[in-house]
Amino acid sequence: MKIYTKTGDKGQTSLFGGKRVPKHHLRIDAYGTVDELNSYIGLIRDQDIDKQSIDTLIEIQDRLFTIGSILATEPENTKVKVPQLNSDDIVLLENEIDVMNENLPEMRSFVLPGGHTIVSYCHITRCVCRRAERIISHLAELETVDEIVLIYLNRLSDYLFILARKIVVDKAVDEVPWVARI
Repeated sequence: MKIYTKTGDKGQTSLFGGKRVPKHHLRIDAYGTVDELNSYIGLIRDQDIDKQSIDTLIEIQDRLFTIGSILATEPENTKVKVPQLNSDDIVLLENEIDVMNENLPEMRSFVLPGGHTIVSYCHITRCVCRRAERIISHLAELETVDEIVLIYLNRLSDYLFILARKIVVDKAVDEVPWVARI
């Protein structure tokens, strides 16, 4: 199979099911941002982190491909079968958040992203996740989007924040609180 088809050379692409849309279509922006998010998750996974986090990140990457499939399919198209998210996918994130959070110091303020390269990668990834959530929220105002997609991404950004805090502890680096100048 050739990787290039030349069918997108004029700024159009196909959704699953065949409908042609411009490459700047909000649906394309949505699943493109989820793809970007998935790549950043891979960057975190490739770092020196614990096996449990790596296993969870692999699971998350699989779910992000599922979300991409959902977003790449016209909502009206019932002929195309795509994988689906379910509540267990959200529960997994919540359970991982709870387990990590048990060993973290109490948060008393916002924290400045950084302190270690891996922590910074987590915060960048969290921001991309939030952007994907904003784009998909906008799409959901215009077209049908299963609300579980937004719930999953919202929980994923929480997971990434807590993962960053866990890595601060694991790497024994300082978490710098934000102190507002008032």
